[in-house]
Amino acid sequence: MRSSTPGPRPSRAVLVGLLLASFAVITLDARGGERSPLDPVRAAAGDVFGPVENTAATAVRPFAAVPDHFRTTDRLRRDVARLKAQNSRLQSRLAGAALDRNRAAELDGLLARSTSTGYALVPARVVAMGPAQSFSRTVTIDAGTTSGVHADMTVLNNDGLVGRVLRADRSTATVLLLVDQESVVGGRLGSSMEVGFLRGRGEVGDQARLDLDLVDASATAAQGDTLVTWGSKNGRPYVAGIPIGRVGAVYSTPREQSTRAVITPYVDFSALDLVGVVVDKHTRSDRTVIRADGGSTNRGGR
Repeated sequence: MRSSTPGPRPSRAVLVGLLLASFAVITLDARGGERSPLDPVRAAAGDVFGPVENTAATAVRPFAAVPDHFRTTDRLRRDVARLKAQNSRLQSRLAGAALDRNRAAELDGLLARSTSTGYALVPARVVAMGPAQSFSRTVTIDAGTTSGVHADMTVLNNDGLVGRVLRADRSTATVLLLVDQESVVGGRLGSSMEVGFLRGRGEVGDQARLDLDLVDASATAAQGDTLVTWGSKNGRPYVAGIPIGRVGAVYSTPREQSTRAVITPYVDFSALDLVGVVVDKHTRSDRTVIRADGGSTNRGGR
């Protein structure tokens, strides 16, 4: 059986003695000034315990730095995420600014085209391109009958002739491109005023070409000569005087006894965005109509 009585406790005399000894040592050290009699003891203790303290501090330092490491890592991760988000926003703004600049330039080009030709234009954006499987070259624009756009209207951009409206509903319209194989446009040579018919080859981009057959079999086209639209009756489907392209090559066939020319169109059909549909000056439209005098009519106005 264990004894339930508590163990021996240090006597009060021992505690009092230790306290007095401590005060004596402190007093002796303070009165000694710079030459304290305890300096040798303190130096010896430093020589003994200093290396131990340094070793312990070196061993403990990696463990003590772990919380700071995780805090620093989390902060760096947050900074990286914030910088990535800022970079994405800046790239989006930059891309949007470039697009806005291009569209502003195209709109200025439409205004200049309206001024030079005297035609009123309804601006529209290309929102879709016909699939290659359909074997036709068409695009869809975001303007329809409510904007005054109807079938057999001329479509152009700031570079030249784009095509004609094939069909239209209330909010969109389908445009048959100039380079489509079913497209036939009357053209006039700028140098000789000779007229002919241009037919597309169905290619877009750098390969886009048109074939010109002159009405006068004895007439010839010169390389580098320009072509504009001949024009249709009442301006449909094509108005007169719209630039088409430039003569890139000329060749003749003895069997047909005529001269043909290959035309490089001015318009880049693989990069269509903003176009203008030629409308009557008094067309009622739900959007701004660019007038030939350099101004524009209000939405819904005449």
